[in-house]
Amino acid sequence: MKKRRVLLLTQWFEPEPTFKGLVFARELVQRGYEVEVVTGFPNYPGGKIYPGYKVSLLRRELLEGVEITRLPLYPSHDASALRRVANYVSFAVAAMIYCLLFAKKPDVIYVYQLPTLGAVASQVSIFRGVPFVFDVQDIWPETLRATGMVRSQTILNIVGRVAKQVYARAAAIVVLSPGFRRMLIERGVDAAKIELIYNWCDEEALRQPHEGQIDGFPGSEKFRIVFAGNIGKAQSLGAVLDAADELRSSNPRITFVFIGGGVEVDDLKSSAARRGLNNVLFLPRVGINRIGAFLQAADALLVHLKADPLFTVTIPGKTQAYMAMGKPILIAVPGDAAELVRQARCGVEAIPENATSIASAAVDLASSSGGELAAMGEGAKAFYSANLALSVGVDRFARLFDNVIQKRPSRSPRPETVTQPRQAT
Repeated sequence: MKKRRVLLLTQWFEPEPTFKGLVFARELVQRGYEVEVVTGFPNYPGGKIYPGYKVSLLRRELLEGVEITRLPLYPSHDASALRRVANYVSFAVAAMIYCLLFAKKPDVIYVYQLPTLGAVASQVSIFRGVPFVFDVQDIWPETLRATGMVRSQTILNIVGRVAKQVYARAAAIVVLSPGFRRMLIERGVDAAKIELIYNWCDEEALRQPHEGQIDGFPGSEKFRIVFAGNIGKAQSLGAVLDAADELRSSNPRITFVFIGGGVEVDDLKSSAARRGLNNVLFLPRVGINRIGAFLQAADALLVHLKADPLFTVTIPGKTQAYMAMGKPILIAVPGDAAELVRQARCGVEAIPENATSIASAAVDLASSSGGELAAMGEGAKAFYSANLALSVGVDRFARLFDNVIQKRPSRSPRPETVTQPRQAT
């Protein structure tokens, strides 16, 4: 039987941090697919080309059975909207030329995230007769507006029109949350081709063993609440500093640890130093193979986004990673993300950008018994394994790809069934 060939079109791929990268491609190969990844030269999130790489017209790699084709782009990931646009458009142009003229014809194209790449896949689909699956990780252009990345209404309107055309032409659309599905249906997307597949995390990398005390990490005499990941405007972590300010006298044991980089790090550090917050610690970004040790050493893990209606329908990727690590979660993202934590009974909710609410949730966790914290952690891990794990997600993608390839008429999907972990007796 001829192997089915999948072309994964994504601007970000290993060694860059990404959810649907090598782990996803490797799993598809193990399930019998031929996989070619078409991507750029690695530069995210710093906007600088990674050591060992140099931008050229084309570079081919073979990694764990996955064919990787790297194409040129303008590397940038700073606060300049113009340079961001140049980054996205330059790769889209290179991808269009390659996929139309040089790529081996696939059976299906999987597009990760960007409307620019969705537009590329739309044209390739027309001229080469290949269906494509579009994975929606952000609602465009609302995400650009909510994060402040783009303020030009003209650009936002253009992005909106492109996204609408991509949704119309895609053979199937994958969304990461029930809220995303509702939003797309409300704007006229055919419900029959929208599939809910939750994101997973890089389970193998997160579970890398680590022995002994981690340098610079607070000891067990503190109750350590860790935030790990990008520290930007969307995360709005100034409110967490305000919560720390409220707690430093009344609950000095509670310590917030921020691990990562981003455009807001320097301002947050300056604010913490100016206020003398000795219950806040900043640690630099670490690789995915090391971050698991920090998460495992934490007493609780923090998810926080700014108070914007758009974020009520998203599920930040760190939610899955935190659940996989089996730790209690302080969730300050209402809506779909909080609902997962609620169903798993694995944490405490707080109101985003509300310092008093965040401080109260932190106190609730810190005053919980060891048994209560352990039960939350076990609930998180069991829920992740049953509903969010890599194997669960890839199985659903494989079925979706096969259906698209075989051009089966799709039925209106039933709402995602969430499996509740069995309660301990």
